[in-house]
Amino acid sequence: MTIWALGDLHLSFGVPDKKMDVFGDHWKDHHLKIREAWEETVQPEDLVLLPGDISWAMKIEQAVPDLEWIDALPGTKAMIRGNHDYWWSSQKKLSEVLPPSLHAIHNNAFQWEEVEIGGVRLWDADFHFNEYIVFQENKRANKVLLEKGKDASENEKIYNRELIRLEMSLKCFKNPGATRIVMTHYPPVDAEMNPSPVSDILESHGVSACVFGHLHNVRSGSLPFGTMRGVRYILASCDYLDFKPVKVL
Repeated sequence: MTIWALGDLHLSFGVPDKKMDVFGDHWKDHHLKIREAWEETVQPEDLVLLPGDISWAMKIEQAVPDLEWIDALPGTKAMIRGNHDYWWSSQKKLSEVLPPSLHAIHNNAFQWEEVEIGGVRLWDADFHFNEYIVFQENKRANKVLLEKGKDASENEKIYNRELIRLEMSLKCFKNPGATRIVMTHYPPVDAEMNPSPVSDILESHGVSACVFGHLHNVRSGSLPFGTMRGVRYILASCDYLDFKPVKVL
């Protein structure tokens, strides 16, 4: 049994006008690249972690085709919400449409074999990755969120609220002997993996790996991250990984 990760799938089967081609040729038919690599790599007994930005859907019913597409792929899947997952509704509504192989983490934890998985979306922190990224216009940027992003106090409130949710998730860990893994959508640390409010929480709860995404157009191999203070940090944005799952455990 192996644990894999692949973030930022940005599927759009339910909203076909939102294909990822607008972000570059490497995104053309990216779902086919994901499926091919997934089926070559992941076995039915494996687990795949999906750290957010699952679907471009705005409403939960629009996301169902994307969720069903993921369900048809091998393995069990655990996922968290990303900043573009506007379709992600209450846990009750989500549970009504989630296919059997998908498990949503939100203020809770997911137990799989001898592994416990927690997670939270997080929010923008004062981390600078500009030197690693090839910038291009984001044609789907949410103008409202961009305006909010100018308000440092609002950003801080959201970030602190996400830290509380992370603590809530990790307090759901039950087995002291289990391997503990966390997913965040936004990066939990900077490129040098310096201490941060998130890393402090991960270390205090004995987390061994943190998988995250959100960063796009990162120069190949420029952000390897790695292990720091006992936690392995893994960037799993699918375009950074050439749309191939990365092995976590």
